[in-house]
Amino acid sequence: MTIESQQLTGADEVEDPILEIKNASVTYDGGDTHVLNDVTFSIERDEIVGVVGESGSGKSMLASAMLDAIPAPGRLSGEILYHPDEDTTIDVLNLSDEELRSYRWADVSMVFQGAMSSFNPTMKVGSHFKDTLRAHDEDVSEGMDFARQLLSDLYLDPERVLDSYPHELSGGMQQRALIALSMLLEPEVLVMDEPTAALDLLMQRSILMLLEDLKEKYEVTMVFITHDLPLVASLADRMAVLYAFELVEAGPRDQIIGQSGHPYTRALLNSTPNIDAPLEDMKPIPGKSPAPVNVPDGCSYADRCPLASEECTAFDPEFQLIEDEHSVACHHWEQARAEIALNFAGADEIGVSKGGDSR
Repeated sequence: MTIESQQLTGADEVEDPILEIKNASVTYDGGDTHVLNDVTFSIERDEIVGVVGESGSGKSMLASAMLDAIPAPGRLSGEILYHPDEDTTIDVLNLSDEELRSYRWADVSMVFQGAMSSFNPTMKVGSHFKDTLRAHDEDVSEGMDFARQLLSDLYLDPERVLDSYPHELSGGMQQRALIALSMLLEPEVLVMDEPTAALDLLMQRSILMLLEDLKEKYEVTMVFITHDLPLVASLADRMAVLYAFELVEAGPRDQIIGQSGHPYTRALLNSTPNIDAPLEDMKPIPGKSPAPVNVPDGCSYADRCPLASEECTAFDPEFQLIEDEHSVACHHWEQARAEIALNFAGADEIGVSKGGDSR
């Protein structure tokens, strides 16, 4: 797809944004390799946003972009705007190193995939908490009291966890301890990059319920990034779908699940196992997404799309508002709804009713 600015209508307009990502791109090799391509999206205060896409779609780069933490030698362009309140705007990409260090913990914090790779195996878990507090000139005694409260909120024994080395805890305990660590400085936004990928299904669901409880208790905005659409749909208020390093659809959770307009989103839903659809109806998406160094002109999904036309291969589809708060980048979104049937009727049938027993 050409590197022209996507003119978003609706997808980037929320009433009270806490983070605005504007035309964010990440490139390597002097601009020849694109791993995030002109993404514009806003995150509303106090909501939970689910960001979904296949492996290699740019999800992790989007997460890193929110914290201006792109690994070298990658280059991040565009704007990342943080609004701590309605009257203040902080341009994240213009922060000093010291300001950025504070922003990454005290304002926007991140939970990475795989707790074992985030903890130093030679240090007890409690030392990680204390080091974080000292690094940010926080009162260690008060901070550790708050750490114990967070661990208790996550149904962990604080003293046992703090006095343990990471390898002495189960995978689920490690991940919950990492979530507590990320909340230690009481950030406004918590970005989670595949935080439950290494866990079994039961533990995944348990952590989602705990995250929802944390969100309500501490009034934290959450961005949950995953390849697992039903998993995040059980938590999210709003969802965004990435394909080939670009945003292709965004809107309220129920609209994305039941009334998606992009052929890729509908194919992604139909490739997801659910107990109500026959096995033969659960089909993988044929083909593969384009490589970062070989992004085609026109729609990047055209080679895999059953509805692709000459228009799709020649012209980059603009984001357009198709319903209230629901936007899609597709020339044939109405045709997609009519001709690409979903193998279920709605969110309830794939077990993703938010707040229900399915979690």
